[in-house]
Amino acid sequence: DYAEAYCGLGIALKNLGQTADAVASFHRALEIKPNYAEAHTDLGNALLELGQLDDAVASYRRALEIKPDYAEAHSNLGNALLELGQLDEAVASYRRALEIKPDYAIAHNNLANALRVLGQLDSAAASCRLALGIQPDYADAHNNLGSVLQALGQFDGAIASYRRALEIKPDYAEAYSNLGKALKDIGR
Repeated sequence: DYAEAYCGLGIALKNLGQTADAVASFHRALEIKPNYAEAHTDLGNALLELGQLDDAVASYRRALEIKPDYAEAHSNLGNALLELGQLDEAVASYRRALEIKPDYAIAHNNLANALRVLGQLDSAAASCRLALGIQPDYADAHNNLGSVLQALGQFDGAIASYRRALEIKPDYAEAYSNLGKALKDIGR
């Protein structure tokens, strides 16, 4: 009857790639402790990974009913909404997360992704830079900034951002691909 242990087991299973088993463990934690906001969020993360977007949204919303100022749940809800193509709602979720926790680098980077998709490139670049001001070695934010700068036609800055992402995370396939595209775009 130890809900926290089931939740911890779920996280470990998810990290091992056993996401379906993780879902079962999170459900067990929630049977024991139905108002366990963190377990609802962790369940949402696993469901999101499995592509069960509507169920993930429901899990995040349940976590937020229990704990309205849970920044991570707001940010993760934004990720699911972004995947569903509900861009304005995703942006609102990221912004709510940042109202609660202004130094949340992941939420700044997630917001930048949504703003980039919306075509708000200058705002997306600013969000990436905020994330990097908080966490300078955040490879995903460097890669994301590179994508935004490339879309703005700022190829030198994009290439530098991709290279910085690769210095931090040498096995970052997406950054290699983005770097290759940027170099191709300038004839190199």
